[in-house]
Amino acid sequence: MSTKEAYKQKMEAELDLAKAKLAELKARADSSAADARIQYAEQFNVLEQKVDATKAKLKELSDASEDGWERLKEGVEASWSALSTAVRHAAAKFKN
Repeated sequence: MSTKEAYKQKMEAELDLAKAKLAELKARADSSAADARIQYAEQFNVLEQKVDATKAKLKELSDASEDGWERLKEGVEASWSALSTAVRHAAAKFKN
């Protein structure tokens, strides 16, 4: 397995974990009061946009040549960082 493929698989696994956490948070939000559900829905829209952005970056990386993918790695890392931070913040809000 190439380094590119190993990295892609690692990031896809991380993305799957983030999507699972998002689904868990959505399920918890569904049992909240109506006002809270509206507030959470806005946050979930932002999180879903970050998921989509990370997927797009992974697609770019997947389509890149073996020699060129390293240049795209930084964009994937930045997108992943934004997503994971947003998921952690959303999870922290549910604890309060």
